Amino acid sequence: MTPLLHSQLTWTTRGAEVFDDLGDTPALIVANHSSHLDATVLLCALPAAVRERTVVTAAADYFFESTWRGLSTALAFGTVPIDRSGGAPSTTPVDLLRDGWNLVIFPEGTRSADGARARFKLGAAFLAINTGVPVVPVGLRGAFAAMPRGRSWPVPGRPEVAVRFGKPMRPGEGDDVRGFTTRLAAEVDRLVAEDETSWWSSLPRPKSDGPATPAAAGTGAAAPARGRTGGAAPEPPASTRPRSPWAP
Repeated sequence: MTPLLHSQLTWTTRGAEVFDDLGDTPALIVANHSSHLDATVLLCALPAAVRERTVVTAAADYFFESTWRGLSTALAFGTVPIDRSGGAPSTTPVDLLRDGWNLVIFPEGTRSADGARARFKLGAAFLAINTGVPVVPVGLRGAFAAMPRGRSWPVPGRPEVAVRFGKPMRPGEGDDVRGFTTRLAAEVDRLVAEDETSWWSSLPRPKSDGPATPAAAGTGAAAPARGRTGGAAPEPPASTRPRSPWAP
């Protein structure tokens, strides 16, 4: 796929050396998701030795509802199904990590409709906390413009697509699933911003000590975080019944 991608895209990769320090340790590879290009570009950006032991999680209700689609996706990208129905979590991801496989996860659960990052679901953080494996965050920039929803091939003109890998992350002491999910989302956003600007500009800044803006004054409400480079969107209240961390 690499020669084909280079023929259709202006494509850059940065930060893949982060895998050198991990050696044979399996990892979760977590990225934003806006296009069907994402998995292809991400896999091709991985070092060959890492790619050979990497599989991609995919929604069972979309990619595996058809036998032919499931087979072709599994053969082309090494996909494994994840159930998003809200039932008991599958043990497949944990089994694969214990067998030494890396897992690519798109925590938004589906492609963005407009290119802006949606809320991260809890599955990636759930796996990281329960298995102890590191998480490599990835910022993907330009894939939505290159091949948005409704297209089956990149737009003409070799549009720019960039992949930036961040340093491996692990849950901190006292991190729960929601807290670690928020940290992962913020780092993915920062990596996208770093690729658009610079490392210095992408760093979070202290909040202003000035007066609240009129829209938020007296309400205690934070500005919405949805956006290409904004912070992680707030998580909804915990469910009142057991459910899969992959569920919407």
